[in-house]
Amino acid sequence: MSEHRLQEIREHIDQLDESIVGLLNKRAALSREVGELKSRSLDTVFKPFREKEVLNRLHSLGPGILPEDHLQAIYREILSSSRRLQQPQTVAYLGPEGTFTHQAALEYLGRSMNFTPCPTLHDVFLTVASRKADLGVIPLENSLQGSVGQSLDLFLHYPVYIHAELYSRISHALLSSSTELAQVRTVYSHPQALAQCSAWLRTNLPQAIVVPVDSTATAAARAEHEGQNAAAIGHPQLIERYSLRPLAMDIQDLPDNWTRFLVIGPTPTQSSSRDKTTLLFTTPDKPGALAAILNLLADQGLNLTKLESRPLKGEKWKYVFFMDV
Repeated sequence: MSEHRLQEIREHIDQLDESIVGLLNKRAALSREVGELKSRSLDTVFKPFREKEVLNRLHSLGPGILPEDHLQAIYREILSSSRRLQQPQTVAYLGPEGTFTHQAALEYLGRSMNFTPCPTLHDVFLTVASRKADLGVIPLENSLQGSVGQSLDLFLHYPVYIHAELYSRISHALLSSSTELAQVRTVYSHPQALAQCSAWLRTNLPQAIVVPVDSTATAAARAEHEGQNAAAIGHPQLIERYSLRPLAMDIQDLPDNWTRFLVIGPTPTQSSSRDKTTLLFTTPDKPGALAAILNLLADQGLNLTKLESRPLKGEKWKYVFFMDV
């Protein structure tokens, strides 16, 4: 490629960037006007069904050179900025910074939100229910290890509502300040991450001591502090926050590892009338009680996607059912 042609391309890109910035500012002005109208009607800022419409419309425009996942990521940041222009929002999540919940929240809600880490799931629910945060992000279930029971139980104790769900692929990396696997003597991580990488650890680090800690971010901090003989298992993005490098990527034992997260809020959000709905209910202790409810769903043509029971705390041998339809 000649220098002359390269310069022409760069000048054309500069012109396009000027047009893009101008259009983004026009869009931002309209978003701010939407925020003013919402404020007058006391409407909520986060409208997941509307944002889904925007993203689906991008898909309907047809394929281009830009990969669809790149385009979606760009627009999620545009939508995040639009929300901030309408009204700055705070998002509580299960912390500390750098956990898989934090990364999922960033990917779905964008970086223009104010993110507040909470030490426990209880604190996430409490922060949202007391309106100290506009939204919360919690893990609900993992494709390999099943439901997060504590998340289900907390819905019984706090008046919060599900606004959206998101699915995030879980990719574990071994992070260390070392440059060689042979130097690693101790591996830190959350118990769930250690379980999901147990076969890899047995094969590749049989000499290492495995130490469970309360989060993958805590594991990264420990590995950073202890130096070359320590490593952490966690999200690859942890290297942006800690002085570590990836020794190995995608070390989970099974590749198809996904976690379902929920976005919760203190008030209901507007429905599109085509949303997945989560129901919590109890039944009388008699034959056919649950079957009667399932038959009602079948009669209405509703698809049951999840059904799980949890012990009803304080009520011996009684259960509450969680159902997604």
